[in-house]
Amino acid sequence: MLWLLFTTGACNLKCSYCGGSFEPRVVPWRVTYNADKLKRLIEGDADATVIFYGGEPLLNPRFIMWVMDNIRARRFGIQTNGTLVNLLPRDYWKRMDVVLLSIDGRESVTDANRGVGVYRAVVNAFNYLRSIGVRRIIARMTVTELTDIYDDVTHLLNLGFDYVHWQLNVIWTSKWDVRAWADSNYLPGIKRLVNLFLRNAEEGRVLGIVPILGVLNAYLFKPYEGPPCGAGYRAVAVSTDGRILACPIAVREDWSVLGHVDTGFKLMNIQLPEMCMKCEYRPYCGGRCLYAMMEGEKYWGKDGVLAVDYVTRGTIKTILSIAPRIKELINNGVIKTEDITYDPILDSTEVIP
Repeated sequence: MLWLLFTTGACNLKCSYCGGSFEPRVVPWRVTYNADKLKRLIEGDADATVIFYGGEPLLNPRFIMWVMDNIRARRFGIQTNGTLVNLLPRDYWKRMDVVLLSIDGRESVTDANRGVGVYRAVVNAFNYLRSIGVRRIIARMTVTELTDIYDDVTHLLNLGFDYVHWQLNVIWTSKWDVRAWADSNYLPGIKRLVNLFLRNAEEGRVLGIVPILGVLNAYLFKPYEGPPCGAGYRAVAVSTDGRILACPIAVREDWSVLGHVDTGFKLMNIQLPEMCMKCEYRPYCGGRCLYAMMEGEKYWGKDGVLAVDYVTRGTIKTILSIAPRIKELINNGVIKTEDITYDPILDSTEVIP
């Protein structure tokens, strides 16, 4: 199971689509529960992946070090904005199985969304982490109206990131015409990325484009039973106040609370909406996003939810267009099954943006 551990609710940035730190009353800026009880919970999971989360998790490096020194887990990782990597000693970085750095693609896009100079800081962090031996570094993008999905994803792959995944800015932000943007920009860019992935696969190379890999894995191996991120049924988040949450962004919502570090917790039985249950793409999408299922209409209205669904369907349809050929390439030994096998839970990545 995936354990997303909040180290703090504080953040040193204030990105345009996020707003920065959580209020301390919602997500305290320090860990307030008994960490030994967390240890017992996580060590009861023989297949635990622990990913440090925030806020900006590197604002509390002591907690990260304590967990890595005292709790047994199969894998450790972190989701960070990449601007404070010097706060964690090198030895701990070298023990990380996966590092996710927030970067939105090209410099102009990243800095417009996240602040002047952030792109360069993240690239410097990437180069440092690679130089000390961190071998699995993932770019985590937020896609906005400024994004050219083909240019920004290929830019990050060319920088050397092992994988790239992204989320659409379609919940908390002011409503924008995502459908028109998708038709003119995003979906054509997805098609170009899919064609690029296929060309490389035909030459025996598998590109680390997470949404493409994730959909292909659902086609080739096992469909998703719920949102591919695992929220609530294969993944939980532990807030700094000890609450165990189904989704790390649902820090205010009662439905997200599964239990507490002191008392234990119970996983959710994911109930997909009727529109999802009837959808031909459900095996590849799994409902897309638990938070959006529960809260999306409140922020964007029904028409907004349907617009995002339109984008999701178009994305999956495009990826599935190459699925039979990918299967043929595997059967013919051009690409190896292990090279294309991908479980997003192990990396805390998003398959359906």
